[in-house]
Amino acid sequence: MSDNQPRIAVTGASGQLGRLVIAALLKKAGPDRVVALVRSAAAGASFAAEGVAWRIADYDRPETLGPALAGIDRLLLISSNDLEHRIGQHEAVIAAAKTAGVSFLAYTSVLHADVSPLDLAADHRATEAAVAQSGLANALLRNGWYTENYLGAIAPALAHGVVLGSSGAGRISAAARADYAEAAAVVLTAASLPASATYELAGDTAFTLAEFAAALSTASGKPVAYQDLPKADYKAVLLGAGLPDPIAELVAGASAQAVSDTLFDDSGVLSKLIGRPTTPLADSLKAALAEV
Repeated sequence: MSDNQPRIAVTGASGQLGRLVIAALLKKAGPDRVVALVRSAAAGASFAAEGVAWRIADYDRPETLGPALAGIDRLLLISSNDLEHRIGQHEAVIAAAKTAGVSFLAYTSVLHADVSPLDLAADHRATEAAVAQSGLANALLRNGWYTENYLGAIAPALAHGVVLGSSGAGRISAAARADYAEAAAVVLTAASLPASATYELAGDTAFTLAEFAAALSTASGKPVAYQDLPKADYKAVLLGAGLPDPIAELVAGASAQAVSDTLFDDSGVLSKLIGRPTTPLADSLKAALAEV
């Protein structure tokens, strides 16, 4: 691989965001430059079928990280979903990247991580600090909320005619997961890389949950309203729906913290980066309704 054709790897490649990033990279760089890092051979098999190289890189087995990163020039570290252990997991990947000679690392953080009151922002701040301390050239991709965070609740919302949450009139600048994936691919394939850069990424048009409910009603042709609940009551609903307590606490807490526009951003950085408007909520709803 020549200096003009850096090899790019993506951790958590078999996850929802990871698969979209791989797909976006394939369009921009081609399969000979892309490496999917996964936890199991079963996950790797699907990439092999697409002609994409894959390697085992298990956050919980640090001995797999060095071999996985051998010959890699640019790395996307997608944040782990292991809420209890992910800071240590991230630190292990960053250390392995430095040892392996990776020249550039991008990390999927959270919107306004340095000042965000979101409970989950603390882990991202710790990881951002580890990235800075590594001395690696880097980009912090501070992703806002995914529209998909709300699309999973469409079926019950239509069944009961209500969208539930604790966000009041807080504005949420969500964008489709694919928009964030494309932004990551743009950064990873850039001809010139920054020594250090931070991107606050969010959708072009914000919505409140009342506006989300109204948009769902319009798209589905069924009456849907928004019901605002105290955080504890919303968490109880999530627990009743089968979410584990830590996840229910995280989701309910984030919803409650969105009251103060924690998830709002109008900088337009995401659309500028990808060279097009972010996916409209109406389009995401239409696609989701086709699957319900």
